[in-house]
Amino acid sequence: MARRRSPTWTPRSEDYRQVFREQNPWHTDGKVPKALAMDVERPLGSDLWRRLKSNEPRRFQLVLGPRRVGKTTCLYQSVQHLINDGIAPHRVWWLRLDHPLLMDIDLGELVRTVISFGGDASDSRCFIFLDELTYAERWDQWLKTFHDEQWPIQVAGSSSSTAVFRGRRTESGVGRWDEQYLAPYLFSEFLDLLNQSVHLPIENVLAHTLDACLDSNVRLPDLDSMRRMFILTGGFPELILGFVRDINADEQFVLLHSQRTLRTDAVERAIYKDIPQAFGIDNPMVLERVLYTLAGQVTGILSPSSICRSINGLSQPTFDKYLSYLSQAFLVFTLPNYAGSEETRQRRGRKLYFVDGAVRNAALQRGIAPLSDPAEMGLLMENLVAGHLHALSRQSHVQVYHWRDGRDEVDLVYDHPTSPVAFELCSSTRHSRRALIRFREQFPRFRDHCFLVAPTATATRPEDNPDGIGTLPLDLALLAIGRQAEQYLQQGLA
Repeated sequence: MARRRSPTWTPRSEDYRQVFREQNPWHTDGKVPKALAMDVERPLGSDLWRRLKSNEPRRFQLVLGPRRVGKTTCLYQSVQHLINDGIAPHRVWWLRLDHPLLMDIDLGELVRTVISFGGDASDSRCFIFLDELTYAERWDQWLKTFHDEQWPIQVAGSSSSTAVFRGRRTESGVGRWDEQYLAPYLFSEFLDLLNQSVHLPIENVLAHTLDACLDSNVRLPDLDSMRRMFILTGGFPELILGFVRDINADEQFVLLHSQRTLRTDAVERAIYKDIPQAFGIDNPMVLERVLYTLAGQVTGILSPSSICRSINGLSQPTFDKYLSYLSQAFLVFTLPNYAGSEETRQRRGRKLYFVDGAVRNAALQRGIAPLSDPAEMGLLMENLVAGHLHALSRQSHVQVYHWRDGRDEVDLVYDHPTSPVAFELCSSTRHSRRALIRFREQFPRFRDHCFLVAPTATATRPEDNPDGIGTLPLDLALLAIGRQAEQYLQQGLA
């Protein structure tokens, strides 16, 4: 059913003109305020505008990702780049669709209005940025109409949840829009901000990049303290920039500030606003209880039956739905078991990770406990590598798995069709290699690309070790995965 139009809606009434002026300050002076388009740019903020301007092939661009990762900032930076490149400011429009005065207006009417304000020349497009796109009623049908009827516009939108797609994306989106996933900051980006960039040889696929790093004998500086702070802060720009400005900040202060901010902005907003809006959940407190329970089981094998027993009145079908909602809100993700059949994958279970381990700490309200618990820091370390591979997976469209057979387990399996890689994460290279050896024997296609990853490991090639298992320093693995994800993003926008 169409959303009812506000009875006060008149495109040129002063209330609405004021909203348009407030949301588009560059119409006055041609400049996006620095507070909106910060100087520090992520790769998406640097490159998206070129894709919007060239529009070849013709596609709208939707930026998806967790809250607080900088989606809106990237779009504002794209606005400034377009203006700097010669696009007239009055042809670049911003509509924040969760604004109270705009939420009740049909999206088609809003776009017609800004086209008329931008001028009527049919040979000149308007660039329309739709922040929180999915607050608009029937947004997907309108994007389809804009595209198929060739309205003189280019659209970029943002959303903090894929939950609102609810199966409509396949029908409407194919050939009409691309989805650009913006992950939390990767460790490579974090080091760039600290002016501690490490150059790596980057090839076309991760396995070849690792080979090139080993062949070139890459030497890394001591990054232990920076990695530790990155784990505790999380990959969220505002928090990271605060740390960069005060690099000598007390570790406890950084951790507690991060948890308070993410608790409010990432956890509670998703639980009590985003997901209920998309799915009409009547009791989000149960959803929060599910997230809290999952946070206590991070990096472990999911047991839906035990979780349901621990939460009174929660059925397994409801748990499955809630887990899906949390995944679609970019809070958690799961990895299936690497096996030859779907039946075996389901029987052996999925592993649970948070998109960013700092969100897990915020959900549990862990305070300073992770600072003094080596076992918990080990879980966060594994979650960090899994999160990086998950980000790479979203860019490369390569599935990530875990593998478990009896008591043997390999933590992460990057199943590239021609150059797959398997990783076992550990605190020391004295860790048993039995699981990796068994995995390689069962799946020979992984030969020469099975690695133990540890903070103090020395980089060695699999073929140079008697057991055929290579070793990687944790930081080298993180940087290689991060740079590979950045390259895929840039290639996707080229």
